[in-house]
Amino acid sequence: MTSLPPAPTKSFSEDTLEKKIYSIVESFKDNIPIVNDRNRLGYSLYKFMTGEGDPPEVSIKNTKLKLENINEKDLAEQIDKKLKAIK
Repeated sequence: MTSLPPAPTKSFSEDTLEKKIYSIVESFKDNIPIVNDRNRLGYSLYKFMTGEGDPPEVSIKNTKLKLENINEKDLAEQIDKKLKAIK
């Protein structure tokens, strides 16, 4: 359920990997309207970038996001492109 407000998140320095990944996910706030969904996806992508998690295609499917005006495949492609830019 999404009736509770999201938990506060720790702010990272602008040059950290965490901040870059969460900023990428936040750029899709029109397509992923629920804050907790964006935080969950950001964490999954962070794990992927550190070698522990699944690629964007799998993470998007597994996190069961509520998407608006975009499908999972297109979102995964756009995120993957942005992640490659910060590697």
